[in-house]
Amino acid sequence: MPIFFLYSDNWNGFYRRSILAISEYPLPIYNYFKNIKMNHTKIILGMAAFMLFTLPTHAQSRETKDSIKKKTVQLAEVIVTGDQKTDPVLHKVSNDYAKKVLQPKNVSDLFNNINGFSVIKRGNYAIDPSFRASNYEQLNIQYDGGTKAMHACPNRMDPITTHIIPEEIEKIEIIKGPYSVRYGTSFGGIINMVSKRPSIENLGLHGHVSGGFETNGDSYLTNGQLRYVAEKYDLTTNFGYRNFGDYSDGNNSTVPAAFKSTDYGVKLGYNFTEAKRLQIHWRQSFGRDVKHAGLPMDTEFDDSSILSLDYTATRLGNRNNSFTAKAYYSYVDHFMTNANRPNFNMVDAQSPVTATTLGGKLEFKWNTNDKIKWYNGLDLSHIAREGNRTRIVKMSMGNPLPQPKTFVDKIWQDASISDIGLFSEMKYFADSKTIFTLGARYDVVQSSIKDPATEFIARYSTEDRTQHLFSATASIKRILSENQVLEVAYGRGVRAANMEERYINHFTIGREPYEYVGNPDLEAEVNNQFEVALKGKSSADGFVRKFNYEASAYYSFFDNYIVAKVDPTIKRKFMPTAEPTHAKVFTNLDKAYKTGIELDVKLSFPHDVYWQTSLAYVYTKNKDFYEALPLTAPFNMNFILGMDKEWIWANVQYRMTSKQDHLANTFGETTTSGYNIMDIRAGWKYKSFTLGAACLNLFDVAYHNHLNFSFKNQAGLGLTPIQEMGRNITAFLQYKF
Repeated sequence: MPIFFLYSDNWNGFYRRSILAISEYPLPIYNYFKNIKMNHTKIILGMAAFMLFTLPTHAQSRETKDSIKKKTVQLAEVIVTGDQKTDPVLHKVSNDYAKKVLQPKNVSDLFNNINGFSVIKRGNYAIDPSFRASNYEQLNIQYDGGTKAMHACPNRMDPITTHIIPEEIEKIEIIKGPYSVRYGTSFGGIINMVSKRPSIENLGLHGHVSGGFETNGDSYLTNGQLRYVAEKYDLTTNFGYRNFGDYSDGNNSTVPAAFKSTDYGVKLGYNFTEAKRLQIHWRQSFGRDVKHAGLPMDTEFDDSSILSLDYTATRLGNRNNSFTAKAYYSYVDHFMTNANRPNFNMVDAQSPVTATTLGGKLEFKWNTNDKIKWYNGLDLSHIAREGNRTRIVKMSMGNPLPQPKTFVDKIWQDASISDIGLFSEMKYFADSKTIFTLGARYDVVQSSIKDPATEFIARYSTEDRTQHLFSATASIKRILSENQVLEVAYGRGVRAANMEERYINHFTIGREPYEYVGNPDLEAEVNNQFEVALKGKSSADGFVRKFNYEASAYYSFFDNYIVAKVDPTIKRKFMPTAEPTHAKVFTNLDKAYKTGIELDVKLSFPHDVYWQTSLAYVYTKNKDFYEALPLTAPFNMNFILGMDKEWIWANVQYRMTSKQDHLANTFGETTTSGYNIMDIRAGWKYKSFTLGAACLNLFDVAYHNHLNFSFKNQAGLGLTPIQEMGRNITAFLQYKF
């Protein structure tokens, strides 16, 4: 299917020939991409060749010179720039991490105080963000404008957020729904975690060292960064180590949650000119001895490697056009066992699994005239997973076997999913106060299974499958006044089924003890989302110096929403006499929807004192089963009273979460009681030192979040939800130079 790109005289012939060839022949390129042999050397060489091919030469680009001398060039790796006319509609930026004091265990903890977000917790390590009842691959989570690293474990012991150093994150950018087609497929929203960039530093050598501890669990961490910035290049290195123990909940009960992790990263940037920059980023993360309270096994090791290349060229032609290219590769090596679990005397289970993710993106931005900006390009991704579970059965029906029996269970069945997408997005500036955005996206998704299990072959066709997906968005942003903006948007987000939903084969991956069976014939989910938002601020000289507010309401109706349903024709495969005796199979729903509201208000008073209130509510409905959609967070409100000066700051936060009795019963959910939590944080800066302290869950409340999994295969702990941490005192010290 050819994709139409507007012709521009400001493009050179190289760009026109390349992008038109790609647009006319997406399937041959897609098939070549799908069949790439996955080994490290070929991947790295291929990425280098990809970047060199796309670099415009000096002769090919006509560059508008800038008389302003710059120290460094900022890599265009962000999606939100702070310009209300060009930023995406319905976006949010959170960047207050230096003042959180609580040492984040992984990046997901950084979402805790962003309105509309919750976290799905299986322990203290395997934590996934949830936004407006959209979870897992329903959220497009990426680093630095496109880099991804997918998990290897079918139980998500190693979600994407565990593979990056939390201290490396400068800010998190969020597009609250499928309101842009430029950043890959988007169903429930786009989350871009932006690492710190060298352009914010002066020339020369810079860095920091820091350390912290938490009393609950006797946990500690260290972190360091060293950065050198020159006129032509910059080099950044960082290192982090975490050692967290089991914690106590509000009832003084111990929750198995210990883990260790070591991370390091190296980022090298080179500025060809003031408008052209190439950057290479290498990072590795090593998890060890990870306990998962809500999963049947623990992680012995979880190693990940991520390589990304980014190139940007700005000020091309007379209209300040630009070109960006990205390529990335990630590899996750994960090993889990039940060696420290109660059922080890009956069965010894070991699962080495791997995940390889490969992708890239090309985007051209140009200004047709003063009223129209165009963004055209393509992106592609390939996810491949391998691994089996080996079980050595020692007992049968409670009696020891004279000779243990060995079984090999196929987990991923050597499956892969590839996606190549073409997109075009236009911003039309009707006048100085009205901006229209229109976008369309076409994706070709192919799934493949090379080593299917016997029972999978008997149930499904194992031929490769190709799907054609179409996404679109339309929005209007109206600047009502200098301090007030109205936004109205519609998005059609489409998501193809992930690998668990397609190919998992009799594995327990949910909150309840059912075995799950994949379905390679699933249709893609469709989210038709409508939203309206009003943002504003005002200033005065009275008792209230500033007043900021943001309110939004949204409604989504879903087509082909994917859930798991009990199939009475499929018997349980493992421990066939145990309850439940039947398996669940992933299927598409006919009718489902969600609706919700969010509100943020901040009042600023004299002497840098402020009061902030936020609330979020989402309601979901599975009309096929007459219940809620799984993992729907309850209503919550936050109140913060604080003081924020340059050298000292402090705040008291009070979080109110309501009872949740709107349940997905078929997902094993039970009613969750409401709870109220108070946290106190403070920090002090003196010259190059920053000292922080906090008391979290001040009143030692015993509670659990509705999205928490239940304890599984734990000695002395029944199938009850994982309790959150009790009172926790933390301290943090950082030195910058």
